[in-house]
Amino acid sequence: MADIARRKAAGARIEIWFQDEARIGQKNKITRRWARRGTRPRAPHDQRTRSAYIFGAICPKEGKGAGLVLPFCNSAAMTLHLEEISGAVAPDAHAVVVMDQAGWHTSGKLDVPANVSILTLPSRAPELNPVENVWQFMRDNWLSNRVFSSYDDIVDHCCEAWNKLVAQPWKIMSIGHREWADRL
Repeated sequence: MADIARRKAAGARIEIWFQDEARIGQKNKITRRWARRGTRPRAPHDQRTRSAYIFGAICPKEGKGAGLVLPFCNSAAMTLHLEEISGAVAPDAHAVVVMDQAGWHTSGKLDVPANVSILTLPSRAPELNPVENVWQFMRDNWLSNRVFSSYDDIVDHCCEAWNKLVAQPWKIMSIGHREWADRL
């Protein structure tokens, strides 16, 4: 927090970003569907286990997002994602990236760009991270109730879903807004 306060005092604009990862794969979630009362709609469910991870971050105040779809969830992947976030931050701003305390988020192997600071959430408090709501929205609207034919199909659908979200800045603002974050 001292680094954030110092940058704010120096006149740098602060962008609050929220970050998280989601596993999307062949063993997919089944979500609720509209159906005529008394009927049981069919929903496909795959037993295969290939998956990919969406590393996603949003800046609700600006309506921006930065994401990558990667095969692994580790420190190297997290470093790539921080670079992606860094590139999306306005040139006159410094990003505070709020995230949970996953091992790859707090690893000493993490290479954090100069225009990014990390602020970790308390343990077991996913309700504080609006990206959890982003994942729910993406699953409900674009990623659930389907069978992926291959790993490449998973990656394609993840990229398409993330790009649809980023093309709707008002959706990012709506899902991601947290009053307490405006006071940071």
